[in-house]
Amino acid sequence: MRRKRFWIPIGVIAVIAIVAVIQSRKPESAKQSHASSSDPVSESRSATKAPMNMDSRQVPAHYEVPPALADLRPVLPAAQFVGKAREAYEAVKQIPATIAQMPCYCHCDRGMGHKSLHSCFEDDHAAHCAVCTNEALMAYRLQKEGLSPKQIRERISEQFSEQ
Repeated sequence: MRRKRFWIPIGVIAVIAIVAVIQSRKPESAKQSHASSSDPVSESRSATKAPMNMDSRQVPAHYEVPPALADLRPVLPAAQFVGKAREAYEAVKQIPATIAQMPCYCHCDRGMGHKSLHSCFEDDHAAHCAVCTNEALMAYRLQKEGLSPKQIRERISEQFSEQ
C-alpha cells in the first residue's frame, strides 16, 4: 500500500510538468503576435518591411512591396545543387526582390516561419520542395515575359493555391 502512495504523487507531478511544458509553448507565439500588434514602432516597421498577406487564411506570407535587398538574407549558391533545384536557386539570385513578393504554397510560412518564397532559398528547403522550385522558375519566366510582381503573384496563386 505504501508503494502505491509513493508513486501517485510522482505520477501527478509528471503530468503537471508535461502540461506546463505544453502550455509554455503556446504563449510564446501569442506573445510575439501580441507584442508586434501593441508596439507602435513594430506596427510602423511591419507596414513597410514585414511580409503581408492578401488573405492570411489562404495566401501564404509574402511582401506586397519589394523589400530592400539588404533586408533579405542571401540565397544559397546554386552550385550546391543539381538539375531543377540549381536552376531555381540561380533564378532566385537573379530576381530576389520579385521572389520576395511571392507567397510559397507549400505553406512553409506556417511551419517554418518563412516570410516569402525567397526564404525557401535562404537554406536548402527549396532543394527538397517541388512547389518552391516550380514557383521560383515560373516567377522567373513570367518576369522575363514582362509581367509585374503583382501579375506574377496572381498567376502563381492561380496555379498553386489549389494544390
